[in-house]
Order: sequence, then C-alpha cells, then structure tokens
Amino acid sequence: MDNAQAAQPRFNAEQLAALEPVQNYFQGHAQDNADFMRQAFLPTAHIESMREGVFTSWPLATYCERFKDTPAADEAQRRRTVDWIEVHGSAASARITLVHGATTFVDYFVLLKTADGWKIANKAFHGQPT
Repeated sequence: MDNAQAAQPRFNAEQLAALEPVQNYFQGHAQDNADFMRQAFLPTAHIESMREGVFTSWPLATYCERFKDTPAADEAQRRRTVDWIEVHGSAASARITLVHGATTFVDYFVLLKTADGWKIANKAFHGQPT
C-alpha cells in the first residue's frame, strides 16, 4: 500500500483487514494529524527506537504531541509502503518503509485484533539518511 491508496492485490483479505490501522497511520503522517494516530494505535502502545545510541520509548500521548496539523512542504514527494505483513489469528506483524525527504524510516509494527478491530500495539523503528 502506498500513501493510503487502494490496496495492492498482493495482500489477501485477512492481511488487508490487519492493515487498516496502517492506513490511519499513513494518513496521520500525510496530514500531520494525531487523531489518525490515535485511531491506528492501542492507547497503551509505545513507539520505540535507538536515537543516537540511546533507547527511547514514548507512550502514545507523547508521540501524538509531535503532530501539529501542518503537513510537510514535501508531502507530495513522500512515499509510504507496506513491505510485508504476517497474520496469525488475532496477532500480526508488519514492516513499513517511509521515505520522508532526507530520512528513510523502517517501522516494525505488532498488531492485535481487538473488539474494536485491528490496532497497532507497538512500533519499533529505525531512521537513516535517504
């Protein structure tokens, strides 16, 4: 899936259902909007990475503070793709690549199927120069 466009046929129905929160995540980035992120993630989710050699772990509320409803000037050139997804019952994992200007991020998601549908339970990521 690129930039929240129609799903590519390489994903089956079960995978597409699990990717619904990823579409919200893509929209959150595209629109710089925390509401989409809150829809995508479980309220207990953490966003984790190594930043300059230091482990960081943000609760969802801290992560959402980064979004100010001001899309990036280069939004039209940014790319977001689903590299792969595996689904087993009510659990799934996915790898996402985001090319955001000078930085490319690789995100790894753990997803869970809840009473409210699929949600991102946690995210680990790595950023590097594009």
